[in-house]
Amino acid sequence: MSTEEHAERFTLLRPLLFTIAYEILGSATESDDVLQDSYLRWAAVDLTTVRDSKAYLARLVTRQALNALRTSARRREDYVGPWLPEPLLLDESDASADLVLAESVSMAMLVLLETLTPDERAVFVLREVFGFGYDDVAAAVGKSVATARQIAHRAREHVRARRRRFEPVDAAQTTRITERFLTAAATGDLAGLLALLAPDATWTADGGGRTTAARRPVVGAEKVAAVLIRVFRLGQLADPRIEVATCNGAPAVVVYGGDRPEGVFLVEITDARITGVYAVRNPDKLTAVTVPRRISR
Repeated sequence: MSTEEHAERFTLLRPLLFTIAYEILGSATESDDVLQDSYLRWAAVDLTTVRDSKAYLARLVTRQALNALRTSARRREDYVGPWLPEPLLLDESDASADLVLAESVSMAMLVLLETLTPDERAVFVLREVFGFGYDDVAAAVGKSVATARQIAHRAREHVRARRRRFEPVDAAQTTRITERFLTAAATGDLAGLLALLAPDATWTADGGGRTTAARRPVVGAEKVAAVLIRVFRLGQLADPRIEVATCNGAPAVVVYGGDRPEGVFLVEITDARITGVYAVRNPDKLTAVTVPRRISR
């Protein structure tokens, strides 16, 4: 088999493979590294032995992602303040219409997946999001099929118990709420923010010790509104600019100082109210937000 055949099969499946790695790792940068390493391994495979390229590559990428996750988990133990996933800027023509896929890469879901063990996370992603059979799931995590089924059940129950109960908000309503949020925050409109925020709204900021950010989540609409008004005073930034972009399957607010992103703010909306604001301000997590990605199931 030619090198071109390896490259063609991998390129065709790359959006899917990237999405699997990202949902396991919560980092676009680390996912790119996993895909690069996985391709080198794939290039050495005799393709005449591969019956199903999709299943084979999904197993390969999952194993590499799990190795990376276990390594990064040790680093996260020393992380300063809350750890949030790296924001994912989506290609405007991408699969936001796929509701299952959009929810699976949402910041709220990725934060929830952080509470699973590495094996539970990988099994949940492969089985519940991508629908792989238990044979493939078991091979990807190096477990028996019976054990993989037990892990899947445990992960499903864990996610179900912690996922918010809500009525789905359509894309147009989500965009309207996000734009009203942006206007209220940027103009210091306290009443406008309080009208949008749920009473128990939570602000979670990830500065990683690299920039000013609350070291613990802030809870309560009035406290969150006060933090937002303070954060969106942009006088300290050179040539400040605010844009709305599609990140993690929903509209997000990106703050720039010149051409450099200074923060990404993602809102979690439940029953047409903002229940969570995730502020990613660690500069190490903002480098990939300028590159649109394609995701796939």
